[in-house]
Amino acid sequence: MEAVIVEMNRILVAAVLAIVFAIVFMNVVGRYGFSHSYAWVEEAARHLMILGAFAGAGLALREGRLVAIVAVVDMVPAALARPIRWIIVAIMFAFMATMMWLGIRFVEFGWSKQTMSTGMSRGIPYLSIPIGCGLFLVQLLFFARRFVAEDFDVDGSDLDAGVASGRATDTEA
Repeated sequence: MEAVIVEMNRILVAAVLAIVFAIVFMNVVGRYGFSHSYAWVEEAARHLMILGAFAGAGLALREGRLVAIVAVVDMVPAALARPIRWIIVAIMFAFMATMMWLGIRFVEFGWSKQTMSTGMSRGIPYLSIPIGCGLFLVQLLFFARRFVAEDFDVDGSDLDAGVASGRATDTEA
């Protein structure tokens, strides 16, 4: 289950970034090659980049790209490290759960309003917040036990190997 979710998350981020690249490239070629550009591209690219950033945050967590999560732990005695790691996990969970809840409220608030260039509901791009925070929470649940036990490499290779080999995770144990 973890491997499927991680792979779907990676595909989502890659697809979003590929779409951003394609539409921006198309617009640059159109503007400088044919003296024609599309007004909606800037808005769409901005919204998609926000989705990519939110959706990629959980992947950055699991791959050890959020280096600040271990900075405090490295400064304390070993006996305090494990409780501090659990506190860090709890703070991250509480923060992202709050962000997800507020993101849902933001989507509801913006649903009846339209964006400037595309005229679509503002609630649609605002969905990036609860979707990204939800993905982060799922990745955090997979990551928490390994983080507390210090059973991961900073580059994330151990985590991916654990996913590929089917090693038990928090949700399976």
